[in-house]
Amino acid sequence: MAIVAGVDFGTLSVRVSVVDSERGLLASAIAEYPIHRKREDPEYATQSHDDHMRALVAATRNAIKEAGIAGEQIESIALDTTGSTVIPVDGEMNPLGEYYLWCDHRAKEEAAQITELAHREGLKAIEWCGGVYSSEWGFAKLLHWLRHNPDKREKFASAFEHCDMVAATLCGVTDPRNVKRSVCAMGHKWMWNPQLGGLPAESFLATVDPLLAGVRAKLDGHYATSDEIAGTLSPRWAEELGLRAGIPIPVGAFDAHWDAIGAGAAEGDVVNVVGTATCVMAYVKHSRLIPGVCGVVQGSIHPQFTGVEAGLSAAGDLFAAIARRANTSLAELGEGLEKYRAGQTGLLRMTWDNGDRTILVNPNLGGMTIGWNLQHTAQDELFAAIEGTAFHTRVILDRMTEYGATTHRVINGGGIPQRNSALNQVYANVLGKPVLVPSSKVTGLGSAVFAFLAAGIFKTVEEAQRQICPAHVTFTPQIEQQAVYDELYSLYRRLYFHFGGVAGEGYFGDVLPTLIRIARRETSKAAESGSELIRK
Repeated sequence: MAIVAGVDFGTLSVRVSVVDSERGLLASAIAEYPIHRKREDPEYATQSHDDHMRALVAATRNAIKEAGIAGEQIESIALDTTGSTVIPVDGEMNPLGEYYLWCDHRAKEEAAQITELAHREGLKAIEWCGGVYSSEWGFAKLLHWLRHNPDKREKFASAFEHCDMVAATLCGVTDPRNVKRSVCAMGHKWMWNPQLGGLPAESFLATVDPLLAGVRAKLDGHYATSDEIAGTLSPRWAEELGLRAGIPIPVGAFDAHWDAIGAGAAEGDVVNVVGTATCVMAYVKHSRLIPGVCGVVQGSIHPQFTGVEAGLSAAGDLFAAIARRANTSLAELGEGLEKYRAGQTGLLRMTWDNGDRTILVNPNLGGMTIGWNLQHTAQDELFAAIEGTAFHTRVILDRMTEYGATTHRVINGGGIPQRNSALNQVYANVLGKPVLVPSSKVTGLGSAVFAFLAAGIFKTVEEAQRQICPAHVTFTPQIEQQAVYDELYSLYRRLYFHFGGVAGEGYFGDVLPTLIRIARRETSKAAESGSELIRK
């Protein structure tokens, strides 16, 4: 018998799960932290490293207390985080600002410049991350920071993904050159590819912007999969957390990737980690380019397989926004959704409220609903939004199948599916496949799997999964409803590509970006007018 701690940093909170190798989950605890946003800039989203660490301490101590154990009994701690969530640091690992959260989209211009130059120069790495570099990803965010923080550039020594920064902090690492970097994070978000020589060449980065000159060397170091050890828990943080100093901490990863492991994924499965956004995860034996998919990276999910990542930029936060506009709670608005039939609302909802992550990789899109009449309700829109996320997921799975990543099983992971049976049934009907849902919470279990490996308790990922992952509840496609969704899906695909930016007959790809551009321009003018009135 052995006990470990699995840590999962989400968008709004951190969960620490205490897991026993024989009895499974003993207890878990959550501690929250704020997102810093600006009303005048909807793309802005940052968080504080100190807030994260305070929350980690609180959640760890509460989880230990709930489990009824002594902290000294925990033999390893492993951490996953959101991504790409980026922080610049100085030469002693002190933050030079706040994390650019994964949903911070201020770096759209920088991402577009990277994409344009990559295609102009034939940079092969761009094809391995879907052909379009995203404003959600590392180099774009770092360049944005460099451009907007001239007073801090001299102190800049490196930048880290959240998972690597937290592990380094806990291990007491004070030199950026000694931090082990996650293959998962750097492969999917920073175009790192060992087959192509690692990171993009210095000459390429300096051509994007001279501010990136020298950055490649500052990001250099040891890149590792999560079956390697990042370090051991330092005495200072052992005291803070109530744990034993010296326990191993494996190299971290992104939350959705380890959630797939915790959900019991195997080769040939697709795991939809449905939370604030949706990450679509799979792993395969052989790597192959998949156009429009966020990343194809060896060792990123399972150390012995090639990880494939795709996703939706809005899911849970989209549902919550609909409820908020209706001045009600999501739980209340969701009551009775299981009574809806496929196509009943007459609405088609394009779930681009936070842009498109896959397969168009276009942040300059907005949500769109077609089919409104005067009798429609907020609950109708909520159901149509659930259908929309399912249709979008089908677009992604179609693309993955087309390029050899065939889906044998669909697992709906994340927090939302376990409390929304209507969503799972819609997904089964839209995808035309049984949808499996873990019978109990799996957040943190993926972290626990790698903590057990680090402690030497289990020898393989599969052995740990068999011991601690829960069974699944299965939602089977309803034939009549599936036929309706097949009909609606053909309409959805037309809207998706015509309004999403693929030129051709019926092309409307400039409509949504133009609306966004005009709205920003006029909002800026309104803000300037308000400031002028205040001055007068």
